[in-house]
Amino acid sequence: MRFLTAGDTALLIDCETLEQALALFDRLASAALPGVVDLIPAARTVLVAWAPELTDRATLEAQIRALPPAGGSARHGQDHEIPVTYDGEDLAAVAEHLGWDTAEVIRRHTEALWTVAFTGFAPGFAYMTCDDPAFDLPRRPSPRVRIPAGSVALAGRFGGIYPSDSPGGWQLLGRTPVPMWDLTRPRPALLAPGDRVRFRDMGKGATISVPAPAAAPQPSGGIEVLRADLPAFWQDAGRAGQAGQGVGPSGALDRSAARQANRLLGNDPAEPVLELTFGGLSLRADHPMTLALTGAPCTIRVAGRVEAPFGQPFAVDAGETVEIQRPTSGIRSYLALRGGFEVTPVIASSSYDTLAKVGPAPVMTGSRLAAAHRPAGAVAVHAEPARALPRPGEVVTLDLRLGPRDDWFTAEGVRRLTAQDWLVTPQSSRIGLRLSGAEPLERRDRAELPSEATVTGAIQVPHDGQPVLFLADHPLTGGYPVISCVAAHHLDLAGQIPPGALIRFQLLESPAR
Repeated sequence: MRFLTAGDTALLIDCETLEQALALFDRLASAALPGVVDLIPAARTVLVAWAPELTDRATLEAQIRALPPAGGSARHGQDHEIPVTYDGEDLAAVAEHLGWDTAEVIRRHTEALWTVAFTGFAPGFAYMTCDDPAFDLPRRPSPRVRIPAGSVALAGRFGGIYPSDSPGGWQLLGRTPVPMWDLTRPRPALLAPGDRVRFRDMGKGATISVPAPAAAPQPSGGIEVLRADLPAFWQDAGRAGQAGQGVGPSGALDRSAARQANRLLGNDPAEPVLELTFGGLSLRADHPMTLALTGAPCTIRVAGRVEAPFGQPFAVDAGETVEIQRPTSGIRSYLALRGGFEVTPVIASSSYDTLAKVGPAPVMTGSRLAAAHRPAGAVAVHAEPARALPRPGEVVTLDLRLGPRDDWFTAEGVRRLTAQDWLVTPQSSRIGLRLSGAEPLERRDRAELPSEATVTGAIQVPHDGQPVLFLADHPLTGGYPVISCVAAHHLDLAGQIPPGALIRFQLLESPAR
């Protein structure tokens, strides 16, 4: 196995086969090494993420190499029977590719035992292997724009069920009414690594009762949102450790600014805050309150006439309005309330993941916000030093560490990464910054990378050679090589870079690989 650098607080362990990767994942899960905060298995790799205050790479690498050899299988999951209507658009094409008729495809698909190897792509999406080696199919030459939720599909050696409507290139066999992702269940993801699945043909009488989803409660009263130019998102430190359900970390993009907002008000640092993109928010207070705004600096007006201080606590009386204008630099501002907002966590976090659509509902015009009135300490008397944040047209320097897949690129491709400035395009979001450069990054070949875990700050390079810098809502796994990762000390800055700004990458020395 090879140990590859994946940023400052993660390493990617490269194995030769899926079976080796899963066996290593099982050993690591059983070992529960001190400081490890997440383990993410994939097609041939295991990502190990750690807390830097508890351990370091050298210690972890030595502990992993010293693990005893794998014994019996440690994968003990649940058993599921999933009914399927076999009417998929690709059923006939799959039969032709395998040299069978459609009845034989259905028979062998229902007789095979499918085991969840790992999760990724989307919450509740499980990559399953089976005991019938004949199921090995290429992806479609051109992916579909929309595959309906519940679609049962095949690609490569894997089977899967789409948990929600999404694009995809897998071969469609049929559909199931069983929800793969349901937040009303104790474990929202139906399938987790180690679970075993038998498919049943609904054409032969297989049935299942599917409960209707519970209606979401409608808020009333509270702080009224008079105007939100863009949806605002509740954020906290994120939801680490949920990879087993296919759920990524999310969390505030500028974590230092989010913590500062709570610190100014004497709140617990874990209190959720409201992340605003490009400002543009107006509220009406329903009771006297104290607020603070940090991150991207904005003009704040109270009651339409008083300019409140940015980066300091300010008071608002009942019935007064708070208007937050567009920031003068940066892109994301963080609004906190003394005593906290009342926000219902989803999967142990109040963060809203814009890719997975997991978390408390976005805040828009007409939303109502409730105060939690939790105990708080003293408010800060003095403003904290303001940070210089980038503006469109300015050049921002970000430190990088090469890896884990820089060897998939030519020497010229690696050189181009730092030899030119990269424009942040308008297609950027909380998922990632889409970059454009005059000289695309050259790959050694056009081979497909087996799906593997990615980290916040990873710079993934699609076939067109124009990189994407992953931010907090990035996919849990990806199929394009990651040439490098932004250093941890520059992740908050990366979350504040607006479209139209330029990024200059600067390489740091990476650990031995």
